[in-house]
Amino acid sequence: MAAIDDAGALRELEAIALTLPRGLEIEWLGVSGYRITFEGVSLFVDPYVSRVPLRALLLGRLAMPDEALIDRYISAPGEVAGVLVGHTHFDHAIDAPAIARRFATLAYGSSSLAQLMRLHGLGELAREVTPHKPYELGPFVVRFVPSRHSKLLFGRKVPMDGELTCDHLHGLSPRAYRCGQVWGIRIDVAGVSLYHQGSADLDDDELRDEPVDVFLAGVAGRSFTPRYWERILPRLDPRVVVPTHYDDFFAPLGRRLSFVRQVRLADVPGEVAAVCADAQVAALARVDAP
Repeated sequence: MAAIDDAGALRELEAIALTLPRGLEIEWLGVSGYRITFEGVSLFVDPYVSRVPLRALLLGRLAMPDEALIDRYISAPGEVAGVLVGHTHFDHAIDAPAIARRFATLAYGSSSLAQLMRLHGLGELAREVTPHKPYELGPFVVRFVPSRHSKLLFGRKVPMDGELTCDHLHGLSPRAYRCGQVWGIRIDVAGVSLYHQGSADLDDDELRDEPVDVFLAGVAGRSFTPRYWERILPRLDPRVVVPTHYDDFFAPLGRRLSFVRQVRLADVPGEVAAVCADAQVAALARVDAP
């Protein structure tokens, strides 16, 4: 029943138009992945289209970018100004090296991301970021805000926590993609502000009271984070909340969208309204939508 409710809620949320400045486009790649383009210049955030199957996680098989799927689902109309990675779990970081190579652009994130890039022979394209420092990437100004990953393991532990320390490509099983430092990512462009929160937790001491227009809000695992909405929404005071990370990240693109277990997408509008009555909740169609 919950999946049926979530599917219906998603259809309703997708019908709500996301009003953006002329020339600004946001494309949802699935999970927490986005292409954000302004006047022909793009950023990729947590791009993940390779879709590691569950059996690869269970059996410890190699997890690498799928170039055919990247060919199919990753495109940009012109220059790519950067690839931004909020943390290095496989469902956020696995495709970052391949996309950085493809577009000859830099990948920004943690020391774990830099290690992943080195494993692919792309250390020169990695940039370890400084907290809160503004990075001017084409028309975008980007800041990385220290954050936290939700404790998905019974509310007690972050899965695959710690730094990515694998020292050879053939060791990159799904569990080798350790979380690393977690970042929230603020992006200012065309007179609007976006905030990307790939995992449903935050560092209260680091997130500043700075309103945003669009909050790309991770919702998977929010039930394990005490007062998630009550803590984050007043800080961001968003005009629009766009839920993200609710689709099953083991299921391949090209199939009907299925949901993360117990994600309760249908509850999100009410949860947001209880804290931030003026915020609208809207959803974007996934890149593989017909």
